[in-house]
Amino acid sequence: MELKNSQHADSVSPVSIHYRDIGNGPPLVFLHGGWGYGVYPIDRQIEALRGHVRLLVPDRSGYGRSASFAGPLPLDFHRRAAEETLLLLDALGIERATVWGHSDGAVIATMIGLRAPERCERLILEAFHFYRSKPRSHDIFFQRFADHPGQVSEKLQKLLAADHGEQHWRNVVQRNCCAWLGLAAASQRQDEDLYDGRLRELHVPVTFMHGRGDPRTEPGEIERASAVPPAADVRFIENGRHSPHSEQEAWEECNHILLELMAEAQSRTPTPNSARR
Repeated sequence: MELKNSQHADSVSPVSIHYRDIGNGPPLVFLHGGWGYGVYPIDRQIEALRGHVRLLVPDRSGYGRSASFAGPLPLDFHRRAAEETLLLLDALGIERATVWGHSDGAVIATMIGLRAPERCERLILEAFHFYRSKPRSHDIFFQRFADHPGQVSEKLQKLLAADHGEQHWRNVVQRNCCAWLGLAAASQRQDEDLYDGRLRELHVPVTFMHGRGDPRTEPGEIERASAVPPAADVRFIENGRHSPHSEQEAWEECNHILLELMAEAQSRTPTPNSARR
């Protein structure tokens, strides 16, 4: 799909967005994390949900087979990506959908919910980020891979190269880590949140799907975040870490949650945009 423009890739016009479009039913949009779709794919969820939903999985600009762009990620890259996603949904004729975001994708999904609540049937927020500053991850993760992206494991290197190309994957890792370091440096307080205190304004149904052992989560972060939106639904996955949907010990529980939530969506009156166009 070609978009006339996108703030996320403001140096490119038009912007070519690659997306996967699978099945028929209520629309479910999956938003990948900061290192792209290929690191934590949703193959098991595609298999389980294929007959129940229309699953849309875009690569954001700068990732995968979508348009690439030069330069760093701006500190408001989550907001820009939310706007890009809404433009893609407009182009596809999707008026309303359940939005499932993982990690950075969960931040983007939340910003879609704040920006355009009428477009959201529900938000499913997996590996959610609330704080701008992540002291527990600063040195061992963000700074390490910003300085030396080639230090990721051999397995991750192969997945990243397959997703973004051998010449580009290091840039994907590096600029995402640099953006998070920039968010921390710009924070006035350690507990400053990514949503400028607006999470209480999120008046769409929200389900947090969070691995109990997520290493990118600060102590008490998800408990504080999930207490803010009105009537949030919290599903802790005891054996889950940062990507429960793709982890051997956790994916079945994730699938159960997703099937339950999408059955609720399917029980409502279908809308004209539920089917593939």
